Formats: sequence, structure tokens, C-alpha cells
Amino acid sequence: MQKNEADDVYDVIVVGSGAGLVGALAAASRGLRTLVIEKTEFIGGTTAYSGSGLWLPGNAAERRAGLDSGPDQARPYLDAIVGEDAPSALREAFLRAGAPMIDELESHSWLGQFFWLGVPDYFEKAPGSLAGGRTIFPEPLDRSALGDLEPLVRRPQWAERSGAHPGDVMTGGQALIARLLLAFTETGNGSIRTNTPLKRLVVEDGRVVGVEATSDGDSITLRARRGVILAAGGYERNGEFRQKYQPEVTGEWSQGAPGNTGDALVAGMEIGAATDLLEEAWFAPGLVVPNERPVFYTSVWSGIWVNDAGERFMNERLPYDRAGHEILRAQRNSDVSHIPVHWVFDQRQFDNERAFSSPPVAPQSTDWFDIDKFLAAGVLQKADTLEELAELIGVPAGTLTKSVAQFNEYALSGKDEAFGRGDAPWDRNIVNTCGSHEDGPNPCLGLIGKSPFYAAQIVLSDLGTKGGLKTDENSRVLREDGSVITGLYASGNTMAPMTGRIYPGAGGPVGSSMVFSYLAALDMADSNG
Repeated sequence: MQKNEADDVYDVIVVGSGAGLVGALAAASRGLRTLVIEKTEFIGGTTAYSGSGLWLPGNAAERRAGLDSGPDQARPYLDAIVGEDAPSALREAFLRAGAPMIDELESHSWLGQFFWLGVPDYFEKAPGSLAGGRTIFPEPLDRSALGDLEPLVRRPQWAERSGAHPGDVMTGGQALIARLLLAFTETGNGSIRTNTPLKRLVVEDGRVVGVEATSDGDSITLRARRGVILAAGGYERNGEFRQKYQPEVTGEWSQGAPGNTGDALVAGMEIGAATDLLEEAWFAPGLVVPNERPVFYTSVWSGIWVNDAGERFMNERLPYDRAGHEILRAQRNSDVSHIPVHWVFDQRQFDNERAFSSPPVAPQSTDWFDIDKFLAAGVLQKADTLEELAELIGVPAGTLTKSVAQFNEYALSGKDEAFGRGDAPWDRNIVNTCGSHEDGPNPCLGLIGKSPFYAAQIVLSDLGTKGGLKTDENSRVLREDGSVITGLYASGNTMAPMTGRIYPGAGGPVGSSMVFSYLAALDMADSNG
């Protein structure tokens, strides 16, 4: 059959298939012929790995839950924590569009209703911070609902790593991507091409008019009448960029999707796009496990962290991005190594049924932790005494025993005088949902004293890099002089974030990615092409 040249002409092209699918859906729903190209064989990107919390103040799910959390309540919080690290116009656009976007998504039968779950905001002392948070989630979805589309959706990370079946019910990021995919294809205006990596942007008379990509080994040109949205994640798997912007971190520690090597970022830079915050990421501590990338987890509920001097240096229960930044800060400002961190705990952890008989992290899948395998791989150390453990992990025995003794005093008194562990709503929320020791008045502070003792390794991981192309409040990409590159938009981790250097609450990355891809689609729908 002869190929029609019009087959490669669209109104909108979206590069990347994670939360940028919201922009694709919004464009297709408005009658725009929309194409999504995806570098890998699966759609969903890092969003499919996520729990798919969405930090979106004032949305319908919050209103149904009886929360009073509109833009006016959230603005002081964002202003205080973001400051001058990102333009205030981006925050205003986010606050203005988040709730209407959810209203529109819920109008699609496949999206259904989102639900609120009380996850505390991450900066408890900032004005406007909510102990109940502003995070909503998509409803689970039976895998069978996808039909022939099911093999397209990227598996949860634990299933992808282990090869295990992910189960008959999709939750979190898988559910969100699946629902967006079904709604997008149902419009009749949307199509997806997997295994189609971006090579470069096509520019004519200063305007982006399409993309050059690779498909089946051949170079193809795909044209876009209204514009191109770059929503292809960050550069976390790009070793050269990592070394340039984040030399303390390696892509081998990242939780980002395999295809995230910064192709879209580079394509924008090649045509003069301005960038910002390239040294930043959505950082998170990662537990080192045998023969695999580190495991992401939300918080500890047992033990302490010490550096190579055997000294405790932070509240181990900080929200993960704050914890990651604190590790990085300590690494950069001390002669003592803080990467990897030594995570010291005792036998009580394995005696605690609520802790899943594993190290103090939530399990990634059933029976994921095998203590003998961890010990054999050298990623877990075990000793009858703290002095022996100190020798195994290479820290001064006297300092380690002193650090543990001091922490035990805090556990008995109920107050962490050094770092305030257990004071914040986030700290206490993790205890309530994951497990705790009850040796003293503060369940966030469990005694360390039951032999044998253990030490695991914590490295600086991330959920993706977050620096990217500068945009205006409509997601239009900007040049260094502030002028707009017509026809080019960015969102997600390809875009310099509206949150600057911080992570406001659970679902900050996915929520903001959805909003700015949505704003891009609205801008293109309002244009004359």
C-alpha cells in the first residue's frame, strides 16, 4: 500500500509518553490530530514506576474529601519554599490550571474519579503547609480493561526488575498511564509510535514544525502544524551530563526509566533553548540491593544513619527529596564521606512483623528480601557487637557506639535533641503506615540494642533529574533572551521545574508534569496553527 505523505503530518506531536499523555489527551479531545512518540517499547516512562500521587492544590478530589486547599491557601506555601529559584508566573499557572485539569480528566469515563489520601506536605514549618497534604491518586484499574493495549504499558519497577507478573490490578502510575492511554485512543484523534527515538527538532523560519526521529532503523520526519511538546523525562541515564552537572551521583543509582538520556533536552538546546537548574534532581536515598539498582523507599522507621566517621548527621525520616539533598549537602561540605551512608539497625527490625521481616524499608514485592543473599552480596553486614560491626563497615568503633548510645537516650526520652526526628507530620505518618518500635514515648525513635547488629548501604539515588528547558507560563520554550521559540513546548523533567530546587509534597513531579503538558495543549488549541 502506497504511503500518503499526509500520514506524517499532525497538529500536535508529544515526545515522551509519561505524564505528558495528559497534554496529548487534552489536544486530541479538542479535535487536534495528535501523535505521541516514545523512545522505548513501552509507554509510561518513570511515571509508570511511580505511586502516581499528584500534588495539585484545590482539586475536585480534595473538595470531595472536605479539604479547603485552593490556590490562595497553597500560594504562601509555594512562595516560601520555592523562593527565587523559579519564576512566580510558573507557580501561578500551576495553581490556576491544576483544579480545572482534574475536572476535565474526570469528565473522561476512563479516568474516573481521583481520591485524596492524607500525605503530609514535605515542609512542615512553611506557611500554608498542611499536615493532611494535597495529594490525590488515580483509582486502580483491572489490567483486562486494556485489552490489546496492555502489553504497551511499562511494568512497575519491581516487576520489571524481577520478571514477576505485576498482578491483575494496575495501581499507582501504571493505573494512571493505562487510564490516560485508553482515554487518548478513544478520542479517535490520537496515535502512538513506540521504538521511535527523537533525533532532532525540525525548524523552519525560526518555528519548530516537527521532529526528525528514528523508526525501524530509518530516519523519518514527522510534521506538527500547531507544535511539539517535549515531555521525555530528564537526563538521569546520560553519563556525560551526570559528570558535568552532578558528579557525586551516577545514573546507575537512578530510579528513572531506561530511556531517559536527555534526548529532548539536547534537541531543545541545539536550537537555542535556555536551560536552568540542570544540577538538580528529585533526589532520594536508595538502598543498595544485590546485583540491581538501589531500591527507592519513602522513609526509614528504624535505626540510624552514620557517615564514614561513624557520626549521625541528619534526621533519617526526612521526606526523601529533602533527605537526598541533605546527604548531598553533607558530602559536598565535609572531608568525611557520606556516600554511601551506613544504615545501622538491630535484630528488633527482623522481629517486627509490621516491618515485613526485612530491613527498615517497605518491600518492593513479595519475598523480595533474602537476608542470606544480602549478606553474601556484601550489601548487608552482620555482627554480634557494635564494635565488630564498625570494623566490618570501616568506621571508628568508639564513635559508632557513642552515636548509638546518644540515639538510645533520645529514644528513651522521646525527643531527638540533635535532629528532631519524630517532630514532623511526615515522620509520624510513616510510622503510622509502615511500622515502628515502641520502646519509648516516641515511636519514631526505636532503641538499638538487641544483638546481632546490621548495617546496610544507602547511596544517593533519584526519581529523575529535574533541570531542563526554560518555559513561560504556557509551557512555551524560551531562548536565553526570553523570547519564545514558536511551536516548541516542554513539560515534566524536560522542563526547568516550577518548584525550583524543592519537592513540595508527594506527587510534585507527576502533578506539575501533567499541568504543564495540559497548558501546552491549551495554548496550541487556541492558536491558529
